[in-house]
Amino acid sequence: MPETPDLPADPAAAIAALVEAHGRTLYNLGLRICGSPADAEEMVQETFLNAFRAWGSFEGRAKPSTWLFTIAKRVCLRKHRRRAGEPDRIEPLEDLLPGSSDTVADPAAANPLDEQVARDAQATVETALRELPVAFRLPLVLVDIAELSIAETAEVLGLAKNTVKTRVHRARLKLRQALDRTLPQKALRAVQPTEICLSMLRAKQEALDREVEFPYSDQALCERCSAVFAALDLGHEACRRIGRGEPPPGFTERLFASVAGAAAG
Repeated sequence: MPETPDLPADPAAAIAALVEAHGRTLYNLGLRICGSPADAEEMVQETFLNAFRAWGSFEGRAKPSTWLFTIAKRVCLRKHRRRAGEPDRIEPLEDLLPGSSDTVADPAAANPLDEQVARDAQATVETALRELPVAFRLPLVLVDIAELSIAETAEVLGLAKNTVKTRVHRARLKLRQALDRTLPQKALRAVQPTEICLSMLRAKQEALDREVEFPYSDQALCERCSAVFAALDLGHEACRRIGRGEPPPGFTERLFASVAGAAAG
């Protein structure tokens, strides 16, 4: 997540600095939760107006960015329109891994550095995000698109860190399933026992959480792990690209005008 600058004492100037630092990120959050560009922009405007009105109650115990995202979370959930058929749960981790008799995506085809692969993956992830239950979608968007840490996301959502981690990990595997269906397939030949694959999967997800290198070499992985991890990397990079997306023309100017109008009123 972009760093929040040192904020001036004047409320309007402080909120303007937060608009500059986090406006785009909040728009990309709102677009994935509220569902349309108009609703996303309305969500961001309401978030900053609420922040301006509540500025006097901000006591500095939380980071300004965490406080702002907590306001945004409340606005997002109020504006979220549940889609017809939207599920309210995701399968357990074990059910989200391919079985030893399944085919899996060929890791060579899941290269996030290939521009066409990356663009196709982003489109697939955008669609798959809309199909996630909001209780899983929101933590994933905060961690992998807005780039909050697990701890920051737990504070924003008012959840235990382990709950956030579990929901993010399962949501990533749902995106992996969606990506798998779009890539060339190959049959599995060498698969380690499920317990070993799950242990490797936990280590891989922890590495994604912390934005560090996966600690094991490719030689330690079976074909199932290699395929799953390649698709996880592809989905993770697609989320990063989504988070860097630009809002509509004039978006920042409209936000500044909204804050200025509230300050003048």
